[in-house]
Amino acid sequence: QVRLVESGGGLVQPGGSLRLSCAASGSVFSINDMGWYRQAPGKERVLVAVIRRGGSTNYADSVKGRFTISRDNAKNTVYLQMNSLKPVDTAVYYCYAEDIYRNRAWGQGTQVTVSS
Repeated sequence: QVRLVESGGGLVQPGGSLRLSCAASGSVFSINDMGWYRQAPGKERVLVAVIRRGGSTNYADSVKGRFTISRDNAKNTVYLQMNSLKPVDTAVYYCYAEDIYRNRAWGQGTQVTVSS
């Protein structure tokens, strides 16, 4: 099993930046994709960004050019650098890891609030 622990959320003003981290432990050798979803109040959980073991990435249109996902395979950690934050980015952000069998593990979620 893979276990994920997130950190880095908080309160930031519009236009500000935050970096989220997600550290994996356990059966990390089996991980292929890692990424981030977010869920705003009253809305469905949606994909924000994904990075594959080889390094290719995909982003939601709403965050392209503002967010950057990266991955340190040696540390089994994925990061989400969020710049030019907007109030609409306010949500609980969830890290996930998908293994070679397409099983997914989820982090506990971290709150990001963008407000003046």
